[in-house]
Amino acid sequence: MCYLLIGNISALISDECTEPLVDAFLRVYLPDGRHPIGAHPKRENFNGPCQLTAGQVEAKRDRLLAETRLDEKGNFTLTWEQLHLFTEPLELDICLRHMPEQADIRGMESHYHLSTTVPHWKRSGQQYVAAYAYILPVESWRQIRANYGTWVIAGTVRRLHAREGQAQLKVEAYNAGNHRLLGCARTDENGRYQLRFSRKQLAGRLMLVGDRRNLSGPDIYFKVYRDKQLLWEEEVQVADMPERKGVRPCSMINITMRDTLKKASGYVPGWLSNWAVPGRKSSLVSH
Repeated sequence: MCYLLIGNISALISDECTEPLVDAFLRVYLPDGRHPIGAHPKRENFNGPCQLTAGQVEAKRDRLLAETRLDEKGNFTLTWEQLHLFTEPLELDICLRHMPEQADIRGMESHYHLSTTVPHWKRSGQQYVAAYAYILPVESWRQIRANYGTWVIAGTVRRLHAREGQAQLKVEAYNAGNHRLLGCARTDENGRYQLRFSRKQLAGRLMLVGDRRNLSGPDIYFKVYRDKQLLWEEEVQVADMPERKGVRPCSMINITMRDTLKKASGYVPGWLSNWAVPGRKSSLVSH
């Protein structure tokens, strides 16, 4: 007999969407002896994610039961031989080495404890099978991304007065400080996009000496394309809106495109509408 544990690990970008923990490692540890057999601990004890020190990881190395790498969707499959009773609680941790957009970079290694749990095992042929899923809260994921110097922006692209999202469009985000492209993404069949970039893309950003905002994200504006055709472009001044200044590592920005407007006589910071110059599109932005 053996055990088969399957599941998924992901993180909240906002209350509306998630992203998988691509290439993270899931580790399962045997109990540390604080839960005697027969004591029936809580089946689910989600007391994480809690960051672990290198010493804490080393201290539990002898209790490591199995580990695996999450795939591009955050899914995993773990198996091990029957060595202990399936009523024992298991400790589940993750190990991160980079964010999805840093796959070609050897980053720092960080470890987090997710939960101590007794999976709900079901016998299937010659093995016990259980499922496990965990979603990191947005506050935790935002801090983890900040530690790695990365950002993810998610949202939906729509046209004014249209409920449906606009599919198969390319969304580009630009740094208002130097007008450099930060990252791009394509909308899915529902008009949703997820755009990622790292601190590497912020090179050359204009900053004042002593400006503490150099620790925050960039001020951004967007362009939207269909194939190579520019459909809509924001005024750079939109980056002065509170929702666009120093964007957080996990941000939600929904974009509404609308018909071309005549250029206004000037821009008033803080207005929710931005006006288009001749030949451009104007937009409303919702957050």
